[in-house]
Amino acid sequence: MKQNKYDDKEFFSSYSRMPRSLGGLDAAGEWSTLRGMLPDLEGKRVLDLGCGFGWHCRYARQHGALSVLGLDLSENMLQRAREMTDDPAIEYRRSAIEDIDFSEGEFDVVISSLALHYVEDFAGAVRKISRSLAAGGDFILSVEHPVFTALAAQDWHYGPDGEKLHWPLDRYHELGLRNSRFLGSDVIKYHRTVSAYLNALIGGGFDIKELSELTPTEAMLESNPAWAEEVRRPMFFLISAKKRQWSSR
Repeated sequence: MKQNKYDDKEFFSSYSRMPRSLGGLDAAGEWSTLRGMLPDLEGKRVLDLGCGFGWHCRYARQHGALSVLGLDLSENMLQRAREMTDDPAIEYRRSAIEDIDFSEGEFDVVISSLALHYVEDFAGAVRKISRSLAAGGDFILSVEHPVFTALAAQDWHYGPDGEKLHWPLDRYHELGLRNSRFLGSDVIKYHRTVSAYLNALIGGGFDIKELSELTPTEAMLESNPAWAEEVRRPMFFLISAKKRQWSSR
């Protein structure tokens, strides 16, 4: 199922008021970790899947990327990205991640930030991404952590006085669709286990380079006390993978 909530006027308005929408990459708590996973972008051909407002596209160009293509299913997202971009080497194109169909080895780096948990067939997307990457190319992605997506409620278990007692975990191994609430709207997400993510990447021709479950740093905790919740349970899962130079599969 291809979902396009961001072209809903009220949903997009709510999303546009989020700190990461207003402040860009520096306002996204996972950015410092994701940035550290990126390869040298100098002279690289970059694809951003689920590019949103184009923050990663512009970062890639600022750090030497030869060209950048940002894809998103939402015309609202793409319009905002185009308004914020003045660079002929960056192209924005409307497409669902599930529909990508690029030539073999067309890109050197693929980035996807918090988009692939909306895709039903992750393994299928990985195969298409692998084909689009040159041998030795890099795939860096972030998704909502499986501990966070296992239950559709995505909320704490509260005590009698409203205190957050613990994060409930159930149905972890039951993969598939979750009807969640995000920004006051019903949103479809797809839950996968950690092993499902990693095995899909390995089976798609990738070697895993680095993983992060985003442990908040002291600086993060000092700058925003709300990050203390991320010490109690992970919300983000970040993966850096490299396409194998050869495959025995």
